[in-house]
Amino acid sequence: MSKQKIAVQVAGGCCAPISEAALDPEGAAEGAAVFKALADPIRLRLMSMIASADGEICVCDLTGAFDVSGPTISHHLRVLREAGLVDCERRGTWVYYWPMRERLQWVSALLATSVQAPA
Repeated sequence: MSKQKIAVQVAGGCCAPISEAALDPEGAAEGAAVFKALADPIRLRLMSMIASADGEICVCDLTGAFDVSGPTISHHLRVLREAGLVDCERRGTWVYYWPMRERLQWVSALLATSVQAPA
């Protein structure tokens, strides 16, 4: 991921799906930052583990599933946080993560397509 900071705006609503209308430059930049964060196998697995957890999950439950070091997992989690996909809270030694449901709904709505095929 580039060092460039993207301002994450988790809006209550969403834009029209890309199958219905073209994105404006800001929406495209925001979407690209999210997809760039998810475009890594480790981050995509982390996101799926966090999103499928019941509420929140401890980093201690995430690190054992990967053959990479703790600092590497921390880096990937930071990228997901900066993209607005997850949030976290430190409790003593451990950090607990949960998905940002509004952000996931935004991604889902962005990619939504109609059931009918174009004529």
